[in-house]
Amino acid sequence: MPDEIRPAVSKFRWVAAIAIVVVVVVAAGAGWFLLKPSAATAPAAAAPATPAPAVGVRPASLRGISQSFEFVGRIKAIEKVEVRARVEGFLDKVLFREGQDVKAGDLLYQIEKTQFLARVEEAKANLAVAEAEQLNARLQYSRQLELSQRQYSPQSQVDQNKAALDQSSARIMQARAALTLAETNLGYTDIRAPIAGRIGRHTYTLGNLVNPASGVLATIVSQNPIYVVFPVSVRDLQAIREARRQEGGSMAKIDIVVRLSNGQEYPQRGTWNFTDPQVDQQTDTLIMRATLPNPNGELVDGEFVTAVIRERREEQRLVVPQAALQVDQSGYYVLVVDGQHKVEQRRVQTGANRDTEIVITSGLAEGDKVIVEGIQKVRPGQVVQETILPPPARRQESGR
Repeated sequence: MPDEIRPAVSKFRWVAAIAIVVVVVVAAGAGWFLLKPSAATAPAAAAPATPAPAVGVRPASLRGISQSFEFVGRIKAIEKVEVRARVEGFLDKVLFREGQDVKAGDLLYQIEKTQFLARVEEAKANLAVAEAEQLNARLQYSRQLELSQRQYSPQSQVDQNKAALDQSSARIMQARAALTLAETNLGYTDIRAPIAGRIGRHTYTLGNLVNPASGVLATIVSQNPIYVVFPVSVRDLQAIREARRQEGGSMAKIDIVVRLSNGQEYPQRGTWNFTDPQVDQQTDTLIMRATLPNPNGELVDGEFVTAVIRERREEQRLVVPQAALQVDQSGYYVLVVDGQHKVEQRRVQTGANRDTEIVITSGLAEGDKVIVEGIQKVRPGQVVQETILPPPARRQESGR
């Protein structure tokens, strides 16, 4: 090869080698770019799983409960007397404090007596005059009768004297009646309590003129015992009789309990003593009544209460907390947690309330886990984490 051609060939070889290196580098870069996952094609990062909501449950359980029926009742005093004046006069004394307890025969008011004492004395004087006239008439009649028998006096004179004697006897009867009326009116000036009980407010105070037209001076209401009166529908009465009916035809004994307006039960039990023999045709109800001891005057005439007719015997009945009971347009239901930790809606029929629990007559079985806490944050079909809550403390019912 000629010497002038050799340098050109060497220069060409160097250029070709450099070109090859550049091509390799470019290809490698392109391959790395193609193999690198882009943000658009990279798989999305897995989101953290949402934990199942936590709820508190209590198993439906059996409890010894007596069947009961509740009604709106009213406390009624056995005796109530409106004290009134029976004669006219000024109030001379007022001998009681408003709201105090009085006994039968206690002196409450005293009306000014002067005029009534005078009338009594006048009636006594009139009686004495009539008795004197009768004595004179009897003596005159006796003389004329004796003379007539001796033929010294005509029979007509005897008859006149006999009539005068009879008239004097009648005047004595009139005088005695007037004396009795005067003494009675004098007695009416002392106004006494006809019954034992608690007396109310004064209507008239000392110095006022009162008479039979003055109206009520004060009211006395008996305190112990006392009635509770409540209306019962015919349907409920039939249910009560059916519930009380035992084998052999006898009737189970019942307690009548009063629940006060604050929700507490009155400690004394009532005794049923009257059922109205007639049904009110407008309301289809009849009145039942029970007598309650009221030694401390806790029950007040006229107050509203809840009257509960309760059997004394107990039977095992299924109960759940009242907090678990829900209601919608279709009725009552509860939410339970099944074996797969899923929420399930159960339609139920309810019975009587007992403390914080309610009787379930259908729709649940013993041991079903009923949701009582966290109800608002779950729905049917949802998986939950349930926690079994301890049973509630139950109040000991008296009279059992």
